[in-house]
Amino acid sequence: MLSDEARGQAPKDAPVLVPERISVGVRRVAVLGAECTGKSQLCQALAQILPGIALAEVLRDWVSCAGRTPNPDEQWQVLLRQQQTEHQALVEAERRGHAWVLCDSAPLMTAIYSLHYFADDRLLAPALTHHEGYAFTLVCADDLPWMPDPGQRDGERVRQAVQAQLNEIVRQHCPQAVAVSGLGPQRLKRALEGLGFDLAGPAHSPEQALQGLERRT
Repeated sequence: MLSDEARGQAPKDAPVLVPERISVGVRRVAVLGAECTGKSQLCQALAQILPGIALAEVLRDWVSCAGRTPNPDEQWQVLLRQQQTEHQALVEAERRGHAWVLCDSAPLMTAIYSLHYFADDRLLAPALTHHEGYAFTLVCADDLPWMPDPGQRDGERVRQAVQAQLNEIVRQHCPQAVAVSGLGPQRLKRALEGLGFDLAGPAHSPEQALQGLERRT
């Protein structure tokens, strides 16, 4: 539950969030999941097939640049940067004539990390409001082997805990979200089906999936 005092309220001197950009021809897809759930690879594969623009995970870039993870007040900076990069990607997608922007994580994941690490719920309400602008939400399951990534990942137990929080929030607030599980082509096929493409038959390779999209669009 959000506290009444903190519901939707930014920390003192927090930046003003970027207004939502409405784009008729470009659909944003939120690809969510805890650490090491295949989000980046899935975004890249989908961007190649659809085609579209794949946004890199903002938190990963932030940690790489700062050499550490954000503190509680800096979580707002991450969230704001996510919105800014999505806005820029929509403009670029329109320029290229692409119909899709694949977002590796979203402000909602930043809000969930704030809940998990800092017991701070202040980002949840604005993140959920922002989330209403996505055309689709894909939730990557934590069924892939966990792999270490120094400075970026905290371990299998953390992955399970964050994934559980994500699943519960999605259950409550994003009932249309699609769970994406399986390995390789199976995972990609499930994601494409979650975006509304009818890929009947056995699991497709990316090339076969592209042929299927061409037949149905």
